[in-house]
Amino acid sequence: MAGSGSEEVKILGGWPSPFVMRPRIALNIKSVKYDFLQETFGTKSELLLQSNPVYKKIPVMIHGDKPICESMIIVQYIDDVWASSGHPIIPSDPYDASTARFWATYIDDKFFQSLMAIAKSKDAEERKAAIEQAVAEFGVLEEAYQKTSKGKDFFGGDKIGYIDITFGCYLGWIRVTEKMNGITLFDETKVPGLTKWADKFCADEAVKSVMPETDALMKLAKPPPSN
Repeated sequence: MAGSGSEEVKILGGWPSPFVMRPRIALNIKSVKYDFLQETFGTKSELLLQSNPVYKKIPVMIHGDKPICESMIIVQYIDDVWASSGHPIIPSDPYDASTARFWATYIDDKFFQSLMAIAKSKDAEERKAAIEQAVAEFGVLEEAYQKTSKGKDFFGGDKIGYIDITFGCYLGWIRVTEKMNGITLFDETKVPGLTKWADKFCADEAVKSVMPETDALMKLAKPPPSN
């Protein structure tokens, strides 16, 4: 076993971060108590630098005296250490597990980058192309949801799993992107499965307490007024 499940657990991070949400949801699924040590954006605490000297970024989970870094690595660690608690996050079947990891990687490497491209677009033409790409990524993920959910509520089946956590933690920032750009990515006529999935994900007990309010994220996204 990677460590004793009875040891103290701490999460270093910030509430707006989708990556920090991931281990927090996983811990909630496993009913593991933890201390949430908030980092101040723009600065790095000494504990963070000591715990993650390579990347120097959040999230970090400290289990006893052992630091674990990178959000989805932490989620897998949680699923391994507290295997007998809650429900499995990663499928036990090797093929299903590989499929879950594939789509989790796709979400971070392709979907998230398309979302960031909208925010970083410099003109209307660039913004239009970025939005079209994001809509296309939604279409791909709708197909993935229909295949992997097998008619159930989540990508992971009846309960939140690995893909759900990966994608679901972007929901707050997706809503911000929609509002700030006057677009609808969760279009029920185009991605009906994802639209219903998003509502069920946000309503889950493991998620509700850590999902940030859209208005609070909007305040962070908007630049401060000039004097």
